Amino acid sequence: MALSDLIPPGGAVADLPGTSRKQVLQSLCDLAQRTLHVPARKVLDAVMEREKLGSTGVGDGVAIPHARTGDVDRVCGVFARLKTPVDFDAMDGRHADLVFLLLAPEDSGAEHLKALARVARMFRREDVRTALRAAPDSAAVNAILSGMAHTDAA
Repeated sequence: MALSDLIPPGGAVADLPGTSRKQVLQSLCDLAQRTLHVPARKVLDAVMEREKLGSTGVGDGVAIPHARTGDVDRVCGVFARLKTPVDFDAMDGRHADLVFLLLAPEDSGAEHLKALARVARMFRREDVRTALRAAPDSAAVNAILSGMAHTDAA
């Protein structure tokens, strides 16, 4: 599965506002509602439940909140570069400014974990993080993430 297969058209935005984890997650769920046609409130509830289980901040300014929900029929997600970094309890203590919300069907096992690993691998790359932070607008962010399908050999 290519990373670009996870993100719908318009599913990546630059400069998402928000000053708390919950605000950011609400905005990402609103984006998912617009682009993935899922109910934002139900998805937010699932994501917040998952957040209670442990940190989704992976370090280097990256967070990958995720949840299983009956509202999607395949693994998918949305991405935002935040205007202001927000605390996602990363082990390195760094606040996240790059946030990928990953959603998976309730019955997805290995597929969900493979997608999560693929997203994490992509964000471990300093060149990717740097490019996303330097992107001038949402179109550029979408282009960078679309291009990842061709450069991520995992």
